[in-house]
Amino acid sequence: MSSPVKSAELSFADIVESDRAVWEVQTAAPGPEGRLPLTAEMLLERPSGDIFGLTQNAGMGWDPRELGRPGFLLLSTQGGIRAPDGRPVALGYHTGHWEIGLLMQAAAEELARLGCLPFAAFCSDPCDGRTQGTTGMLDSLAYRNDAAQVFRRLIRSLPNRRGVLGVATCDKGLPAMIMALSSMHELPCVLVPGGVTLPPTNGEDAGTVQSIGARFAHGELSLDRAAELGCRACGSPGGGCQFLGTAATSQVVGEALGLSLAHSALVPSGQPIWTDLARRSARALVSLEGRGITTRQILTDAAVRNAMTVHAAFGGSTNLLLHLTAVAHAAGLRRPTVEDWTDVNRRVPRLVDVLPNGPRNHPTVRVFLAGGVPEVMLHLRRQRLLDERCVTVSGERLGPILDWWERSERRRTLRDRLRAVDGVDPDEVIMDPERAHHRGLTSTVTFPRGNLAPEGSVIKSTAIDPSVVGPDGVYRKVGPARVFTRERAAIAAIKSQGPSRVQPGDVMVLICRGPLGAGMEEIYQITSALKHLSWGKQVAVLTDARFSGVSTGACVGHIGPEALAGGPIGKVLDGDLIQIVVDRNRLEGSIDLVGHGELRFGPEEGARILAARPPRPDLAADPDLPADTRLWAALQHVSGGTWGGCVYDVDAIVAALGRAG
Repeated sequence: MSSPVKSAELSFADIVESDRAVWEVQTAAPGPEGRLPLTAEMLLERPSGDIFGLTQNAGMGWDPRELGRPGFLLLSTQGGIRAPDGRPVALGYHTGHWEIGLLMQAAAEELARLGCLPFAAFCSDPCDGRTQGTTGMLDSLAYRNDAAQVFRRLIRSLPNRRGVLGVATCDKGLPAMIMALSSMHELPCVLVPGGVTLPPTNGEDAGTVQSIGARFAHGELSLDRAAELGCRACGSPGGGCQFLGTAATSQVVGEALGLSLAHSALVPSGQPIWTDLARRSARALVSLEGRGITTRQILTDAAVRNAMTVHAAFGGSTNLLLHLTAVAHAAGLRRPTVEDWTDVNRRVPRLVDVLPNGPRNHPTVRVFLAGGVPEVMLHLRRQRLLDERCVTVSGERLGPILDWWERSERRRTLRDRLRAVDGVDPDEVIMDPERAHHRGLTSTVTFPRGNLAPEGSVIKSTAIDPSVVGPDGVYRKVGPARVFTRERAAIAAIKSQGPSRVQPGDVMVLICRGPLGAGMEEIYQITSALKHLSWGKQVAVLTDARFSGVSTGACVGHIGPEALAGGPIGKVLDGDLIQIVVDRNRLEGSIDLVGHGELRFGPEEGARILAARPPRPDLAADPDLPADTRLWAALQHVSGGTWGGCVYDVDAIVAALGRAG
């Protein structure tokens, strides 16, 4: 490998001078040969843009004789520049968008083979793992709305497209893509999930490895071991992370909505079965267009309910409470409420043993081989928990699709492969309700209220360490508050071994990190550190921020109202006694102020004390919060806020502006 050039070694001449050969500039070219497929009617009746579009198509090199073909648009979140052999020429932000250009190519080639004219456009996406603990996280959730807008504008800017195929993989790009496709009510649209990366044969998954800093700080990991583990966490170069975080859960939810073909979520990136999905999805899109089936017929209230049901059965990321709600809004449907989510999670058993929920923590590729979404749906159908009348992008209703899956050779072969290659029984990865209950799988999420969260909050109760849960299935904790308004200070206190350190028994209260304060950042570096420190399970976290989908532990997020919107969480003081109760069986919970120092009182008295207290004097938005994110926060705040999906409700915004005027 050649040594890097030092900037000091670059002279002025290196920058401004060129090889003389490049100065031979051509001033005209003959242009494409052939003729546009024009008719007199087209020239007389069609907009000039339609005609000039044909000129542009020919200019890019497409055979002019084929420009009358029906056009279909492929959208993706592709990032980075790959050489033909896969070598990086310029890195992407993450593995999730690194390979999906290959999916786009496979789908485009299939469209061309079917006699269509493929177009492609791109809007790349950030990596929430890369931005953890940095100012980049202040743009994360706001990016989702921006990208959805860009995707919608790209779709509308190709006026003659007959349908749209969207390819995306990860935490924000995939929800943005689903939102954009959902709003195309009168177009056929198909979603292609970008799949997952493989786990390393000898190493840690991409979620666990994000805690190496905290473990090293406490002497629980050597420098050499940290360097080795950090290098090899991604077993293959493409796909979303190996755990059921927000990326993987979004793939699951997209398929459960009916926007993706059956058994498409969690497909391993870069493998033949992955590119086969892209080709079949292109066929599905052409078929939908021919049959006149549009997104409006696929995305219904029943489809959203099915997606919520599958989310609960998988034990998916709490971020989908935001994203699926936003998808429903984009589709013009009723947005799910906290009560809706609670009802679903009380009725639906968790059936999947997958990182980070346990008990064995299988990687996502094993869930795919065990049958993925349709396998889970078979169990849910037997429990009469699904609406099988929902139409999917295959053109068929859900019921016949599940009939096909149950007897398919694909199902049998892949489940056998899981047994043969990994020695894992697929029925120990995706279980029936009886086996799941016997293995101790509990329902996914609980929505605690209380005097600190009058609008609600959320905890992934299935991921609380079982050793701190009582024999009755209830997590109970009373501990002193350690209040932080900056994530940097919170992680420093976790890594510290001095007097300011977080100690077992503490309740960390991290505020000013909701939409108005920090763009509702993820705080995975906090939760992952506590997860993988030997004493971390003795610490609870309360925050108005949100969590990565791989977060575990007694972590309560989405607390509303947020501190900067006047929420009582913004009045908590160091030394306050906080009581947390989470019943993992009944899916009930509460978070309350119940004392200070040696003084104890009940939740009702705590509510009176909080009402009488002024807000903390240090409440403030992050000084690095970008103006773009401040605008996003203001718009989503008047559109229903966190529990409304952090969307832009244009009517509500216009009404608010009118009142302000």
